[in-house]
Amino acid sequence: MKLTHLDKIYWPQGKITKGEMLKYYAKVAKTLLRYTKDRPLVMHRFPNGIQEPGFYQKDVLDVPSFVKRATISHANRKVHYILGQNVNTLLYVANLGSIEMHLFNSRVKKLESPDYMVLDLDPQAISFDAVVDTALAIHAILQKLKIPNFCKTSGGTGLHIYVPVNGKYSYEEVRRYAKIIAACVHQALPAITSLERNPKKRNRKVYIDTLQNSKGQLVVAPYSVRGFAGAPVSTPLSWSEVKHGLDPKDFTIHTVPARLSKKGDLFHGILGKGADLTGLERQC
Repeated sequence: MKLTHLDKIYWPQGKITKGEMLKYYAKVAKTLLRYTKDRPLVMHRFPNGIQEPGFYQKDVLDVPSFVKRATISHANRKVHYILGQNVNTLLYVANLGSIEMHLFNSRVKKLESPDYMVLDLDPQAISFDAVVDTALAIHAILQKLKIPNFCKTSGGTGLHIYVPVNGKYSYEEVRRYAKIIAACVHQALPAITSLERNPKKRNRKVYIDTLQNSKGQLVVAPYSVRGFAGAPVSTPLSWSEVKHGLDPKDFTIHTVPARLSKKGDLFHGILGKGADLTGLERQC
């Protein structure tokens, strides 16, 4: 496979090139494959770098022989999704200018049953310490019930918290449990959290978003690069790292490969044994 336009500047601030991005994906590909394999993948493409608006691409019709696809029916049309089955596929996707890789929560053979619950903490005009406090409140609820949970940076301004469910529940059930957690945390932290979908009604708070727990919704993959200044990466964290002073901008294509080599994959537990979520109904 020929990789193209390696010298093209994708991040003007810092003059980070497409070639540097491809080197990053080559370094983390074996770990990233744990999360992309058998899962419909949506590309967020920036073929001219982040200085121009990107676009999402789901339907891919013409691909090399090593790229596997899955055809999924949506309403009145069929969409041919790429499956991230091998290293060459991930590099092929990145070479198309797909800085970001977004995934279904479920695998193609069991589309109705997600592998994990996701809580997306999205701050609006509030300090990142408030995001940390919200994440720790969620962590405390889940730890009390001995429900495993894992945290990663979004690669932007927020945090993502995952709970492994291993296909034990439907999307509807997982979303209902996610809403219970969100309500509990909002009840405990009303001054800094919001459950409002409309950004204009959030009043400078941390939005606890549960909507990704729906069939067909997408979440950026762990270890995916993001199309923001500095080439940040959506990076798994240990809970000991989730504290005041945490800065998501520290995790970039230049720092994450060494971090991964040193700490290992801190996120592998999201694909582990599914948690029993029934105790959540007694929390609030």
